Amino acid sequence: MRISGITVPNKRLVFALTALYGIGPSRAANICATTKIDPMMKADDLSADQENEIRRAIEQFEIEGDLKRTVAGNIKRLKDIGSYRGSRHAKRLPARGQRTKTNSRTVRGNVRKTMGSGRRKVEKT
Repeated sequence: MRISGITVPNKRLVFALTALYGIGPSRAANICATTKIDPMMKADDLSADQENEIRRAIEQFEIEGDLKRTVAGNIKRLKDIGSYRGSRHAKRLPARGQRTKTNSRTVRGNVRKTMGSGRRKVEKT
């Protein structure tokens, strides 16, 4: 089954729908409830009518490319107006008050190795 250009994996429906960007577990369960389709049914076992019902229910939400474009536009707007959050996004730092001394090291490029992790073992003679 393909929805908006994404192949939905052959898992139970409530988990398979989360492969789409913008649909999480609660929204997937909500879609199954509104279409009255068993959420424990496999994605490949759906009939054509059931697939069309799911597509119609998903069309009500902003997903995939449209949602990514909206999020990118919001971040660009924050950068353009010069807000604090925009400057944090521009510097690739946490924007919601998280600490940066011990966390977010990989994003900042400050990867620390544990002591002895790069050493070679000395051969005993």
